[in-house]
Amino acid sequence: MTTTAPTLARAQDQEARYLMSTYRRQPVLLAHGSGTRVWDSEGREYLDLVAGIAVNVLGHCAAPVRAALEAQAATLVHVSNLYHSEPMLEAARLLVESAFPARVFFCNSGAEANEAAIKIARKWGQRHRDGAYGIVCLVDAFHGRTIATLSATGNEHYLAPFTPALGGFDHVAPDDLAGVAARLRDSAVAVFVEPVQGESGVHVIDDATLRALRSLCDENGALLIVDEVQSGMGRTGRWWAHQHAGITPDVMTVAKGLGGGVAIGAVLAAPGADVLEPGDHGSTFGGSPLATAVAAAVLRTIEAQGLLARAVSAGARLRAGLLGLAERGLPVAAVRGRGLMLGVALSADLAAETVAAGLRHGVIVNAIGTRTLRLVPPLTITDEEVDEAVRRLGRALGDAVAGAGAEAPAS
Repeated sequence: MTTTAPTLARAQDQEARYLMSTYRRQPVLLAHGSGTRVWDSEGREYLDLVAGIAVNVLGHCAAPVRAALEAQAATLVHVSNLYHSEPMLEAARLLVESAFPARVFFCNSGAEANEAAIKIARKWGQRHRDGAYGIVCLVDAFHGRTIATLSATGNEHYLAPFTPALGGFDHVAPDDLAGVAARLRDSAVAVFVEPVQGESGVHVIDDATLRALRSLCDENGALLIVDEVQSGMGRTGRWWAHQHAGITPDVMTVAKGLGGGVAIGAVLAAPGADVLEPGDHGSTFGGSPLATAVAAAVLRTIEAQGLLARAVSAGARLRAGLLGLAERGLPVAAVRGRGLMLGVALSADLAAETVAAGLRHGVIVNAIGTRTLRLVPPLTITDEEVDEAVRRLGRALGDAVAGAGAEAPAS
């Protein structure tokens, strides 16, 4: 049997033959990684500031993740939820202790977690609001790609090919508290909010706004659902981004970084929102021993290695370096976000060009729209890696400017 060495050209050919065209992949075949660094099939090294889109919180091939996978795979990989397993219980306990008194439902992704939260809100409305089921969502939200979560997202760019949308979702601007209050007085049973809106360009919802939403839900007898799929797991310098505002939600959704690279999602429901009963919901693979063993290891490692504080210090260093690029005349208009969840707003439509140039200079970043770069590196990124990443991104921005016909500043 002969084998063919992996190449980018072969990967692109195989993709065209065998994979649906649902992604615009960058022209690189990633082969292996360690920490913040990845290497492609030709041996080129990159600093990865995307980390699987906020997934690899401990970096690539982190020792705690590998150890948990190996140990659990040797004992029990999967059983159904008809039986108890110790890893699920441990992961649930650690999640609750990081957040608020609650009980946990495990699933496999952020979209699934948000679907479960929607079902919780609807059943809660049947019990407490005479069958009302409306949910107030924010403009520029992103909650997933299932029909229900696309409807909660409300963005026509994602939703248009799959209309009609599921009813029951109403969208208001983040600062339209009067609009939220009016809908809660009418028929809404919950408010659904991301503390940091990642997909729309890394926009932080003001702490004062989160506190006001909590108060409005309390005053109107409604649930506050917080989507921490991207902003959680220490990324903003707290376990959960809503903790900066000093509030406690009724329902919280989790995924991405929870498994450190292994697919897992979860929903936490406080006692007043804990309405699901046997038969109401389920997930064949949700809460498997393998996934929850890794999740428990990730939660323990973040605590043991002080990575909440690391997200604050590394994020501040990265922000300062990015703003320094603006001082050199590069097209950085602003840096948004918290901790290691940052959006670089550009002063020109150069996001895609910068991503492409970044690959040439050994740094991986993500474009959101035409003028925003998303940076969500591992929480374990070192100061030296932050500084080198800024240097490489500066060169990439210079190339992007030059390619657009303007004079690039000296590096």
